[in-house]
Order: sequence, then C-alpha cells, then structure tokens
Amino acid sequence: MTSDDAREAEPEGAEQLALIRETVRRARGPRARPRTWRGAPLAEELPVARVLVDKGLLHLDRLFDYAVPAAMDAEARPGVRVRVRFGAGEREGRREGGGLINGYVVERRAGSDFPGTLAPIAQVLSPEPVLGAQLLGLCQAVADRYAGALADVVQLALPPRMARAEKKPSPDPLPPPPAPEPGGWARYGNGPGLLAALADGGGPRAVWTALPGPGWPDELARALAAALASGRGALAVLPDGRAAARVDEALTALVGRGRHVLLTADAGPEARYRRWLAVSRGAVRGVVGTRAAAFAPVRNLGLAAIWDDADSGHADDRAPQPHAREVLALRAAREHTALLVGGHARSVEAARYVESGWAQAVAAPRETVRAAAPLVRTVGDSEQARDAAARAARLPTLAWQVAREGLRAGPVLVQVPRRGYAPRLACARCRAPARCARCAGPLVGEGRGAALECGWCAAREDAWRCPECGGTRLRAQVVGARRTAEELGRAFPSVPVRTSGRDHVLARVPDAPALVVSTPGAEPVAEGGYAAALLLDGWALLNRPDLRAGEEALRRWLTAAALVRGAADGGVAAVVADPAQRPVQALVRWDPAGFAGTELGERAELGFPPVSRMAAVWGPPEAVTPFVGAAELPPSTEVLGPVPAPDPAAGPRGAAAPGGSWERVLLRVPPGHGSALAAALKAAQAARMARRTGPPLRVRIDPPDIG
Repeated sequence: MTSDDAREAEPEGAEQLALIRETVRRARGPRARPRTWRGAPLAEELPVARVLVDKGLLHLDRLFDYAVPAAMDAEARPGVRVRVRFGAGEREGRREGGGLINGYVVERRAGSDFPGTLAPIAQVLSPEPVLGAQLLGLCQAVADRYAGALADVVQLALPPRMARAEKKPSPDPLPPPPAPEPGGWARYGNGPGLLAALADGGGPRAVWTALPGPGWPDELARALAAALASGRGALAVLPDGRAAARVDEALTALVGRGRHVLLTADAGPEARYRRWLAVSRGAVRGVVGTRAAAFAPVRNLGLAAIWDDADSGHADDRAPQPHAREVLALRAAREHTALLVGGHARSVEAARYVESGWAQAVAAPRETVRAAAPLVRTVGDSEQARDAAARAARLPTLAWQVAREGLRAGPVLVQVPRRGYAPRLACARCRAPARCARCAGPLVGEGRGAALECGWCAAREDAWRCPECGGTRLRAQVVGARRTAEELGRAFPSVPVRTSGRDHVLARVPDAPALVVSTPGAEPVAEGGYAAALLLDGWALLNRPDLRAGEEALRRWLTAAALVRGAADGGVAAVVADPAQRPVQALVRWDPAGFAGTELGERAELGFPPVSRMAAVWGPPEAVTPFVGAAELPPSTEVLGPVPAPDPAAGPRGAAAPGGSWERVLLRVPPGHGSALAAALKAAQAARMARRTGPPLRVRIDPPDIG
C-alpha cells in the first residue's frame, strides 16, 4: 500500500473506530452519576445539570453537562442563572479549566454522556427561574429559523439581571377585567366578532387595516382587554416607545392599573427588569412594549398583537436579527394563541397571511374609509397647466396652497424623508457628488455657513475642491428636515416652525397654527388632528434600488396622512410625487390592502419573498463562493450572485472599509424549504468557525433589502 493509499484509508478507519466507540457507549448507557468532586459531595438526586452557556458561537451551540454540588442542590433548578467554568479544559476533554462564564440551567439529569470529568457549577447567581421551558422552546425555534445560536436569542429574550429588583416581591395578580365594549371596532365589519371571540377564549388570527385617525391605540387596547377578560394573557409589540406609551395609556384607561406592564428601554434597566419579573411570576398577564417584548414570558397567552409590522424598528440589529412579526407568528403557532397584525398600511407579509387563508382580514367599509381619511391631492394635469414646473419643483404651487390654507385651521405636518440640513451635496458646476478625501464617504452640510463633514468618518472638510472639474461651489442634491424648516420659516415668518427627528422627537403638538417638520416615524400627534400634511420628496422614497421601495413609501405616507383630520373636517394631504406611480395612486384611493395584494402577486410571479424564502451571505470574494459551495444546501436552492456589495455592519451606511471588497450571494428556496436552508447555512457556518480559518462571513435569513 502506498502512502497515498494509506492517507485515503485513514478517514474510513477513523470513521469505523468512532462508530465502534459510539456503539459501545450506547450499550453501556449514560455514565454513572458522579458522587464527589475533589472530595466535595454532589447532589444525591439528579447530580448533573445541562447548562446553556452564554457564548453565542455557532460551533458551541449546544448544551454542556456540569456537576451539581450538594450545597447548590436546592437552588440550581431549571431556568436559573449560574456561573460555570468554560474554555481551556474543553480541548482536553475535561471541564475543570477555563474562565468563568454565565449560563442557564436547562435540565437536571441522573447521568451524563460526557466522557471526561464533569466540573461543578461554580455559582448560582440567582434562584429566580428566568428561562422557562416554554420560553426556551420559543428561543430555539427562533434560532433555527434564523440560522443563529440559541445563546444569542436568549440574550435578546432576557433582560439583564438586577439583584435589587429580584429581592422585591411582585404584587398579587388581579382578577380578570370585564369584557370591553366594541368602541371603535364597531366601525369594522367583523370587528365586534373579533373582540367577542377573544373574550370567549378563542384564538382568531387577523390582519387589521386600521382606519386613519387617532383611534387605533384605543382599538388595540380593547383587543388586549378582551383577551385579558377571558382569563388569559395579552401581548402587544409596537415599533417605538412613543407608540407603546399611547397603547399603555389607552389600556390603563380600560382595565385600570396593575393588570399589565409597559416594557420599553425608556423605563430604565431596574424598572424594566422588575416589570419583566412580574410577568414571569404571573403577577400580571398583560404586556405592552417594543420588539424585545415579543419574548415576554406571559402565562397562558391568549393574544399576540403587533402594530405596523413593516416598520424597521421591529427588526433587531443584533444576531441573529429576528423580526418581531415572525417571533409572534411562531409563538402563536406554538402556543395556539390569537394573532393580530395591525397598521394603517398592510405589509406584503400580512397580505400573504390573508391570501393563504392563515389569517382573516379586518377592514372597514369603503364609505367609512372615505369619511375618515383626508382628501389626498397630488401634482396632476390641472396643477401642471397652472404651474409648468409642478413636477420638477420640490415645493410646487399645490404644496404652498395646501400649507397656506391649512395654517388657517390648525397645525400643518411636513414630512421630509431625510434628516439634517443638506445630507447630500454635489458640485454646482458638474454635478459630481461631493466625496470625502479620506474615505470617499458623502459630504454633508449641517447648517448655513457650517463646515462640511463626512457622513461616514465625520472628518471635517475645510477647503473642498471638485476632483472632476476643480470647482469649489456646492449645491444640495437632497434637502434635509432642518433645511426645509429654515426655508418654510422664511416663507411663513409669523408661523412657529417645529422640527421632530432622531435627535429630538416631539410626542404631541397643540391644536394651533404651526408648521411641524418631521422625518418618517417621528411625526408627533396633533391635538384634534393636523389640518393638512405635505409629503415632500416622494422621488427619494420611490427611486430607492430596493424591492420594498414602493411598499415602504406608501407605509410612510399613510402613517403621516392618518394623523390628518378626515375629509369631512377639511383635512388635506398633498403628496409631491409622480401621480402615475402605483403607491401614489394607492394613497389617493387609500387602498393599502389592494396595493399589498398587487405587490404579493408580482412577487409570486418573480419568486421573491415572502412567497419564497431567502438568505444573504456577505463576505470577501475569496470566502463567499467556497462557503456556498461547501454548504449542503437543499436541492431546490437557487444561487443568485455573487455581486459586489458593502459590508452590512460597517459604517453608518453599510460602507466597506477603505480599500475593502465584499460580495453578496442570495440563496432562494421555494415555500416549505426555508428550514432546510437555514439549517444548512447554520451547519456550514458552525463548521467554518470551528476550523477558525478564513476571513469573516455574515449570514442573514430574510434580508430586509435585496434590491
């Protein structure tokens, strides 16, 4: 036998030897339970604890066995937080080396299959069981769906421990409240029936297209109250803290205090953990919160609801980047609970629920919609006849007219897609984009006469010169919210101008003439509703190279226009965009359901999500192609790419580092094969991380932008 023959035979012999060892191990059964650890006694019954270590690495995505000292027998229960040794000893087949790391006891057992010596649990951090079996199962389902590590999902689901909060007892649970009256749900054809089903203990699944106006927080609160009235739990997930606070206020008015909690980051770590413990202990059964609240351990959950599910705030930016809608859908299926997906707009995913029959649509009659919605005007033929530059102007005559008339009756909302002053600049002579000399990022202006700064690396540019033509003068390609407020302030000098954006978000504005300039998602609520709204720079939303550009533009417009008074009260919304575009027409008709259905039909023909399932793989060219080739993908997988792409985690706009080069591959599978795709990518990534070879790669299931 040659040396080459020997090398080829080695793997087969090794596999046979491993098979023999595994057969012998199974024949012997689990190892006898340990009795002592270096002379210290261990627990008499179930002396082995299976522990989930808080180490979010795919190649370590499993449970590890540890011995339970007798002194910790009573406290080391399933679900509690512990400290264990983990690290160097693993490579030697022992668990006595390494540093201390946090973990969670998942199970107590009589014996272990681990061939080495079990190290004991070093410390029980708290006797409070925080990771129950139901929550653990949900976290595992989310990890499997998104090809992530279980420890990463658990980290998203559990708030940080606060010892003082654990020492305080939770209040005794209150009796269920009475079933609420239909209230605003009477305006929807099957709205009262939905509330009745929830109050009777049913589990309906519904996609709710909310009417414009200020009534949606009360309507959502009534759905939660109906589930609470049945003696079950209720959970609502909102895209931001302001929306959550409105629903919290409405639910408190319906059921009083003490039956639900508000889980948002605004409460602070200790207060948030204290409220979370009240839910975990069963003291309260109602939860209103932001995306992390989707994992709240509500006992006997009866309703899981999400508002404005297409909002980007529902997608977590930490691995494995789950979406709250999908978490709640998984939870509804696992816990056999009701699901309510609501919003002024309808996402394509929600339209898919309705089209497949998995959920029922809840919407108001067209007559009711027309009465509640404002009159939507756009730049049509009549405006172009009076104003030849109507299509090209940022503020055509129609916009000035709507603003002027609206200010006579109350506040006017002005929605601008971009924040800042001038977020995109170009050479005034040749129109070449103004770029940073250091990293080639876009130069931005933060105010009239202010120095230029790079939008990526924040470097100052004191003496910019165009590399194409040598010009030194700049013009704004895109105008931000602050620049818009400045221009409107000069046009209406006697009217107060307020701004609302990422750095300073207004919650409410009074019912008085004022111009309120806001970026999408930061629109404050006006007392009595806005008299008018201007939806500017529609091209910036519609022309994005993104599959969801039209859907997102319509969602932002509907959200802003829903704050305007109804047409019967003189409310008007003017959208500055091409009237021939389908999202503009859907806004004029106020038909989000029809638009979502049409989008879903087109994506079905093209094989795009949500009809299909997709995954994206980012990384350097020398790593992406071998990774995709080595992964045992389902036979139905269609590989799209690779194409040049920026690193999605580098820079504020996802820019690759200077000199860096990344590629992206999209993997598409038909319905029913998404789990197999996620499992294959997770296994391939785990094997790659275990070998510790090659540059980093990023894998994401259901990437938000695939344009």
